[in-house]
Amino acid sequence: MVIKSKYKLLILFLLSFCFLGIAQQQKIKQKKEELSEIKKEILSLENQYKQKTSKEKKTYASFQNINRQNYLLNKLIINLKKQEKDKEYQINLTKREISDLEAEIKLLRENYTKYIISIYKYGEQNEWSIFFDLSSMQRLFLRYKYLKEFSKRRVQDLSKLKLSKVELQKLNIKLEVEKKEKQLLVKEKQNEEKDLSVKLKESKNLLNALRKDKNELKKEITAKIDAKEKISGLISKLIEDEKKREEERLARLKNNKTKTKVTQPEETDYDVDLTTADFSSFSTLKGKMNWPISKGTVFKKFGQNRNTKLNTVTVNHGIDIKVSSALEVKSVAEGVVSAIDWIPGYGSVVIVSHKGNYRTVFSHLDEIFVSEGDKLKFNSGIGKVGESLEGFILHFEIWKSRDNQNPEIWLAKK
Repeated sequence: MVIKSKYKLLILFLLSFCFLGIAQQQKIKQKKEELSEIKKEILSLENQYKQKTSKEKKTYASFQNINRQNYLLNKLIINLKKQEKDKEYQINLTKREISDLEAEIKLLRENYTKYIISIYKYGEQNEWSIFFDLSSMQRLFLRYKYLKEFSKRRVQDLSKLKLSKVELQKLNIKLEVEKKEKQLLVKEKQNEEKDLSVKLKESKNLLNALRKDKNELKKEITAKIDAKEKISGLISKLIEDEKKREEERLARLKNNKTKTKVTQPEETDYDVDLTTADFSSFSTLKGKMNWPISKGTVFKKFGQNRNTKLNTVTVNHGIDIKVSSALEVKSVAEGVVSAIDWIPGYGSVVIVSHKGNYRTVFSHLDEIFVSEGDKLKFNSGIGKVGESLEGFILHFEIWKSRDNQNPEIWLAKK
């Protein structure tokens, strides 16, 4: 019964690895399909832009088209960088395997060489010759046993040496394949970075033309009003997802208490870990929080804002910080990147979750350095400030659950 139970455990253990392998392959396939869709959308947006007349190209809609392309290109670049990093890790792992195998082959060769030299010097030991050399039966038996084991080990060493050479050859081929794959990734990443640089220049030239047109400026304001609701929706979705994850975790804990046998590894619908329990307190930062950018002035305050040029009043869920150039945006506290999206009016948006159900929102980003699931330390780089019709603006929000806070109450006085 004990033996059967052990076999059952072993089979379940092996099956668990099979399930993990299948799940991993599915995730790789899903990621490839996702990247393929991103490339298709970029191509579609590019074709739409090319088909526009010269007049149509100088509109806010065209700016949104280019801005969306920038976001998608940035997404591709981040993914390629991650793939490149993973490939570098695999290369180093394979090199370590090769090094260990070469050391093992060297040892096996040395042992077998000693065995061959011993045979050459003294001749192969005949099993019967030991009977004429030893008087004690006990010593005779021990020597016979030793010689048998010694001979058996050398045969095993020779067999292992041959197999190790084959394995080494396979690993060297694998290493060359991985190096070529990395070179292709680097080349692809460089091409995407060149495309992004071109798109950013196009965007800048278009903005300079649009700033003189009040009608186009009104369109951006309208887009920003819609964007506020979309950010609220993103926040609500993150709260609901977090609640669902917690319910699933508690259900698994309860389920595990009632089971004693080994089960298949648990799987969830979430690819990234968004838990914030290990982070330092966010609430204690109130009134002394570092600014997300090193320089800048509050261009639009929290709450109602009047535009004297257009004679409009809008409600701001955060603050707009104006800077002179594409400065680096940094995390104001420990957190985890819980969402990255593109929203018309606000462009690229990054949401970071913090301890105590707090979230910070960073909008109007041209470049993004992070991916969903990345754990951020205080002052970690998130991206760079993007340019809108009103200049280089960082839109910054703080949320406590579904309630948006006034960031100026939280930020340290300058």
